Parts: sequence; structure tokens; C-alpha cells
Amino acid sequence: MQLIEAYIPNKHYEKTAEKLFAFPHKSHWVSEESADIKLVRMIVEHKQVEEILNYLEGVANVVDGFQTILFPVQTYISRETLNEDMQKEKEKETTESENSKLQRASRQELIQTIEKNSFITTNYTLLIILSAVVATVGFIKNSEAVVIGAMVIAPMLGPVISIAFSAILGDYKKIVKAMVTFLFGFIIVIIISIFFSYIFKMGTDTDQFIARTEVTLSDFILALASGAAGALAILNRMSGNLVGVMVAVALLPPTVAFGLSIGQGLWDMAYGSFMLIIVNTTCILLSAITIFSISGIRPVRWLEVKKANVSRIRATIFIGSIVGLLILVILISQGVKFE
Repeated sequence: MQLIEAYIPNKHYEKTAEKLFAFPHKSHWVSEESADIKLVRMIVEHKQVEEILNYLEGVANVVDGFQTILFPVQTYISRETLNEDMQKEKEKETTESENSKLQRASRQELIQTIEKNSFITTNYTLLIILSAVVATVGFIKNSEAVVIGAMVIAPMLGPVISIAFSAILGDYKKIVKAMVTFLFGFIIVIIISIFFSYIFKMGTDTDQFIARTEVTLSDFILALASGAAGALAILNRMSGNLVGVMVAVALLPPTVAFGLSIGQGLWDMAYGSFMLIIVNTTCILLSAITIFSISGIRPVRWLEVKKANVSRIRATIFIGSIVGLLILVILISQGVKFE
């Protein structure tokens, strides 16, 4: 359950409260916050949050003075909660499964989570620099444990998921911001790895390096599955689950391999590592867009819904075409003949 606090101007209270209390909820309280503002608190189930927030968001867009705050509720006890019928809960679960919608947090909560991954911050920059240094040293020492450690602390997956989520909403500004954030981190990693390659003149003859300069069809399957898992973790705000995704389909090691290859003029290796970066990135995007679409995430306003529908279709076709083209290129490079 969650607690919604809505600050409503007195002159709009009667009409707003009538519609607000019509939504399914466990309990509500009204208090005088000031001479002109009433405070409404509502305890609602998780699945009702988005619909109520959509209504309040629509009201706030046309009337000044509305404010809404959402709080997680760890425990709520009342006579009704103690005497709830278990069969009714099972029927609700059955209904939800029949609607074939994925369990997820509300759209508003997800937008807040995604926005954190769409901007260049000091923390993001420092984590990119540190993870790049750790990964490069891992390549030089040929240490799998060190490379895995770098995968876990690298924040490169966040902006990619943000691009997919923004594409579902048709929010092109957020798409651009997330892309700039990703490219910023990508360039930093390349610069650091090139710098290390000049200093140590090694790291390109290790197993860790060679493994990130080859692409096979299994890499597509791995990236698609991992991207879907990452999107599901975001939907349910299970940040701990993202650690496994970061390790399974890490973007950092092939980027480091790309920089090391450039630094030592190994252009064949650079091509292979760059292809792996593109494969991982596009497959994550395709999986995330698919999962977010299935989850039913949509904007509220009609014009935004129309734009989001077009954006979603375009993004799916564009990313899907790139993935298909990459598969074709890999097959041709492996000597597969088409008759």
C-alpha cells in the first residue's frame, strides 16, 4: 500500500474530493492545512496509485495550488485488513494475470527513477572513471574477478534503460539527455583505456581482452534476455537485481577493449569490440522497449499518447532493424552462405 497526500485549494475541494474519494481506497483523512488549503490523505493499494495520480496530475495542470506527495507504506493495520477474505485476493490476482499486464510501480515513480539515470552528475562521472580504471587494470592483470568488480560499479546500463523508457513515452528531450549521458561515459572510458595502453603497452594479449573482441549469435541471445531482466528490475524498482544484469551483459569491458585496441593500433580487435558494444546496446534497447510496452506504460494526455504510440513503433522498428542487420553481418563474417 501507499499513502497519497493531496493539498487542495478550498474553492476546488468539494468537486475534487468527490471524484477523489470515488477511487478505490482503504481509508482517507481530511484536515485543514491552512486557511486556503485542505490536506487529504489516502491509503491506497499499489495498483490504484497510478490511476489516482493521473487524475490529480490532470487537475494540477489546469488549476494552481494543487500539490501531491506519494509515500510508501510499510504497514497498515485496521479491522478491515485483519478480516480480508483470502479468496478475494486470489480472484484479484487471477484478474490481473488475465489482463496480461506486468506487475510494476506507477508511471510517476518510474519516471523519477529513470530521470536519475538520464543526467550527467558528479557521482556518475566518478563511477565511470573508477570503473574504467578498475576494468583496464583487470585486463592488464588478466583478472576476471577485477573485471567483474568493474562491471558491478559501472553505471553505463542506466542511461540505456532510460533511452528505452523515454522512447515509450515519446519524450524526445529525455531520449537526447540519456544518449548524451551514455556517450559521455563511453568517451571517458575510451580515453582512460587509451591512456593506460600507452603507459603499460600490454593488456591486449589476455583472455579477458580477447573475449571482448569477438561476437557470436549467443551474444545476441544473452543481451536480449539480460536487457529484458534489467527492464523488469526497473519496473519493480529492484535495484539489487540489476547487479546480475550488469555482469551478464556489461557494456564496460568491451568499451575498455575498444580503447585498448585503438591505443595499440589493433584495428581488427577494435572492430570486434565495437561490434560487441553495438550488439549489447541495441539488444538491451529492443528488450527494454518490448517489456515497457507490455507493462502498459502510457502518458496521460491525449496528444502525448499519440506521440508516444508513434515513438514506440518507430523505436521498435529502428532498433529491430539494426539488430537484424547486425545478425546478418555476424553471419556473413562467420562464413554462413545464403542460397
